[in-house]
Order: sequence, then C-alpha cells, then structure tokens
Amino acid sequence: MRIPAHSVSTAIRDDIVSGVFARGSRLTEEVLARRYGVSRVPVREALRTLESEGFVVTRRHAGACVAEPTDLEAADLLEARTLLEPLGAARAAQRRTEAHLKVLRGLVRLGRDRALRGETEDLRPLGGWFHETLAQASGSPGLIALLGQLRHKIAWMYVVERPARPADSWAERGAIVDAVARGDADRARALAAHHAERAAAAHRLRPGPPRPRAGGPVRGSQHSVNTAGTRN
Repeated sequence: MRIPAHSVSTAIRDDIVSGVFARGSRLTEEVLARRYGVSRVPVREALRTLESEGFVVTRRHAGACVAEPTDLEAADLLEARTLLEPLGAARAAQRRTEAHLKVLRGLVRLGRDRALRGETEDLRPLGGWFHETLAQASGSPGLIALLGQLRHKIAWMYVVERPARPADSWAERGAIVDAVARGDADRARALAAHHAERAAAAHRLRPGPPRPRAGGPVRGSQHSVNTAGTRN
C-alpha cells in the first residue's frame, strides 16, 4: 500500500508544530521515512509541500530544515488571521448550510457549558473546531486552506493565554453564529473582527528552543503515519 504524501505532510507538520522537530533542525528523508514507516518518495513530496507552506526551508549543504520564522513574520501571520477570519464569517453568512449551523451551535453550547462549569481543559480544542467549522461554512476552498495554514503556523509560533472570562469568548462566538444564521454578512464580519482582535491580544510569541546538534536524536518515539482512509 502506498502511503499518500498528504498523510506524511500532516504527520511531519504536526511534529513541527508540537516541537518534536526544533526550529532550524535538519529533516533527512531517511530518518523521516524510518520514523513514519514509509518510503522516501512520499517523504520527499511531503517536504516540498511543507516548504511551500513555510514550515520547511532548503539550505545549501544542509538540505531540508525546519524553518526559523522571524518575529515580524509571526506578527504578519497573526494580523493576516484577524483580516481573513472576518471575511470567512461574512462568506459563511451567505453560504452556510443547516448542517454547518447545527455543528456551530452545538460547539457554542458545549463551550459555554464548560466555561460556566470551570472545565477549561477542552475549551481550546473546542474553539479550534468552532473556527474550523466556520471557515468550512464559507464555501471557499482557497480561504479554508489559508485559514487552516494560519492556524497551524500560529499554534507553532505562539502561546495563547487563557482568557480571564472564557464565557465571554463563547458569548462572542454565539453572537457570530446568530448573525451567520440570519444571513447578516456585515454583522458577522464585524463580530468576527472584534473577536479576532481580542484573541490576538492573548497571543505571546513562543521562545525558540535551542538548536539540536547535527545528527542528534529527535524527541518523541517512532510512529507510523495514520493510514486510515488510504487506498491500496
């Protein structure tokens, strides 16, 4: 069975974002193929994809390495998200389906309930699913892809402080869903812009880890790529 390159891309990207591969560290095809239990062909394709996304750079005499974004590049990404998320909300107000609304409302109910109970452990992934679903509701493949890349990169570069009043954040998301449900694109855009600006203020740049020695061991155990849904 040939493992698709996009599955390998996802695995490497996740390991970069989580810090398994430190910024600036080398990414050799042989080591990656062994780590994920695949051949070098999908690894090579995956590295090209990740280079186009900005997670990987190719250096002379070193080959593929994890990128080392500057503070300015990180700030630009955060600003880009504050511009694109409101656009996605406006498009969602025009193109959402009832299925999108059902999921969005369910996530808001869960988020509000967990916030009021003080059960904050699940709030971050719930928020991520909310914004991913809102982007999907925009019906714009290009915008969905851009927002997905931004979320991954921002998670890689930033630490997010927990809001002092998490219920307020979920109330804001609920108001966005109400505007989307009414088809009020202008209102959805304005509310999403306000929410994105408040969220951006809670982001703090993540300090870069010390660069490992060349050829040094990679943190984390070897694991295979998730092949669910792949074809023979």
